[in-house]
Amino acid sequence: MAKTTRAKRKAAVTPAPDLDKLIHERMRLGIVSALAAGGAMSFGDLKAVLGTTDGNLSVHARKLEDAGYLACRKFFDDRTPRTEYELTTAGRRALETYLDQMEAIISAARR
Repeated sequence: MAKTTRAKRKAAVTPAPDLDKLIHERMRLGIVSALAAGGAMSFGDLKAVLGTTDGNLSVHARKLEDAGYLACRKFFDDRTPRTEYELTTAGRRALETYLDQMEAIISAARR
């Protein structure tokens, strides 16, 4: 009897998906989530929303930019340098995949 129950449980357990480690990190997930919800954001606005430091935001945004998940635009606004970030199509697709995987994990855990 115990063997049958154990076999049923084993059959019901699906392997955990390979989560995108680039997005799975807390600060990077915050960056892509904020940009997905709010569209393009300035460096200052993103920093305020995430409650982080300049250096921390710069490092994590650069990693996302290097992966092609973010587009960074630098320009001058009345002689003041500005930096603006926007989620790319690849970044939005990566976030949607990540969210689907997390929903599957949460759903399996609630059964």
